[in-house]
Amino acid sequence: MLTVNLGPLTLAVPHLLLIGSLLLAMLSGWWVGRASAHNPEPQLFRLLLVALLVARLAFVVGYFEYYQGALWRMVDIRDGGFIAWPGVIAAVLLGGWQAWRDRGLRKPLGVALVVGVLSWGFANLTWHAFEQGTRLPELALRDSRGAPVALQDYVGKPLVINLWATWCPPCRREMPVLAEAQATEEALTFLFVNQGEGEGEIRRFLDASGLELQNVLLDSDGRLGQQVGSMALPTTLFYDAEGHQVGNHLGELSRASLARALENLREGSQP
Repeated sequence: MLTVNLGPLTLAVPHLLLIGSLLLAMLSGWWVGRASAHNPEPQLFRLLLVALLVARLAFVVGYFEYYQGALWRMVDIRDGGFIAWPGVIAAVLLGGWQAWRDRGLRKPLGVALVVGVLSWGFANLTWHAFEQGTRLPELALRDSRGAPVALQDYVGKPLVINLWATWCPPCRREMPVLAEAQATEEALTFLFVNQGEGEGEIRRFLDASGLELQNVLLDSDGRLGQQVGSMALPTTLFYDAEGHQVGNHLGELSRASLARALENLREGSQP
């Protein structure tokens, strides 16, 4: 399961884990500080913002070469480009400094930080362990000519599967990035699995956009999205050569976030 539906909202599981950890931290801080009337909630929100800012900055610095042609993309966080550990370290250090300065906040803020960081870390480790135990679904789709194709036929090389639709704006924006990667990354196989549309719609979109894509597959009933547990588009899945899932990305990919994902895929595919 990659997403959770909450009424009209669809949340990625990692985002839900972050929100849950923040709520646990807030509750713990309030409980510990209730006797002294010191609630660390404002500090926790500021620390979260600092963590996100530093995590984004670390990502931009690490992949700056991909932003040089369009510097404005550095602030476009829709690509999900964050490196978590620098942000966590910055938040812990800043939180420790705030607690040291304010005697009344030392215990409630300290407990809240410990609970928040540990719960987030444990939840993410558990989530990643679950994710890496997921295998490529045994599913038959159709290629652009209508011939049946089994996903298992592509096992043997690291695999990138993009779930998309022509009506989806972020899908259209990221498609040139994926097409470029397909043309240059010969050691990887890219599959573009359209969700819920017909051959005519797909062909008209590809002709109008001028994209030359290989391995465009049709999933008219959206079964792949259902099987991997993602109701959001675009969704990109990464599998090693043996068909084990080693990563996923919900939302639009930029050149920088795709580069990071492919690095992780290569590392996860090494024996």
